[in-house]
Amino acid sequence: MTTTGSAAGVAETYVRAWLGGDVEKAMGLIADDIVCQAPSGPVRGADAYRQFLAPFAGMLISGELLGVFGDDNSAAIVYTVDLPFAKDFRGAEYLTVEDGRITHAVSIFDRAPMMQAGGGQD
Repeated sequence: MTTTGSAAGVAETYVRAWLGGDVEKAMGLIADDIVCQAPSGPVRGADAYRQFLAPFAGMLISGELLGVFGDDNSAAIVYTVDLPFAKDFRGAEYLTVEDGRITHAVSIFDRAPMMQAGGGQD
């Protein structure tokens, strides 16, 4: 399900790009000065965001976009992915879009499966 609006369109293009393994296309929609509030802490700037996104996208076995909800200024995306260490790993992002680029992201997912796979503690 997708709602209409320019931010919703940007969000859908962005998530479909990285779900399909095309990090470059996804990064083309990221503002240079993006700020992402991630479960691991803030990520500032496009270079840092690439370091946040690329390893995750590179691990994907499969993924599905469950929905995009938004308007002209912001959008929420909900997805599920299969990773080597977790099946049906769910996440969501709330994205703010200005001039066709994502300027702010709130990324929501459970870090526990990643930490367990890397030998970390819950």
